Amino acid sequence: MLELLKQPWPWYVAGPLIGLTVPLLLIIGNKSFGISSSLRHICAACLPANIPFFKYEWKKEIWNLVFVLGIFLGGILASGLLSNPNPVQVNPTLAAELSSYGITNYSELVPVDIINWQALLSLRGIFLMVVGGFLVGFGTRYAGGCTSGHAIMGLSNLQWPSLVATICFMVGGFIMANFILPVILSL
Repeated sequence: MLELLKQPWPWYVAGPLIGLTVPLLLIIGNKSFGISSSLRHICAACLPANIPFFKYEWKKEIWNLVFVLGIFLGGILASGLLSNPNPVQVNPTLAAELSSYGITNYSELVPVDIINWQALLSLRGIFLMVVGGFLVGFGTRYAGGCTSGHAIMGLSNLQWPSLVATICFMVGGFIMANFILPVILSL
């Protein structure tokens, strides 16, 4: 059974399981699926209440913090119990392109050649980790939610803003992966 869990799940199993979280959250507690709002709840719990953006009943959203904690603990548990000791399999064409940018180590889920403490101090690392992290956070707040909230919850509820946001996420991802990322990786 443990070996079965170590294998990637096919889309027709994983997709419906993710999709079932939407009606489950709605039926059980009239809650919306999304992760990005949890940072606001944490800040509201930790910061003084005189900041207007964080002045609300964050305790009503404690379920969201428990959900995020479960994702975090599940990730730690899965990395320990279900980790695959083999290197990540990368298509040879992609491996050839990545090697031209100095990415050759596939021993981890993220490219160790560019995501590490030493790389953070380089121009490429600052763009990828600091600027990229800021843009993801800003975009999430500006769009009123993250990709999972819009693409999973919003689309299933037929919300027009979620369709627009999801299309923008996809177009932005295409532009980033095909035009901007090669420039950053060549730094």
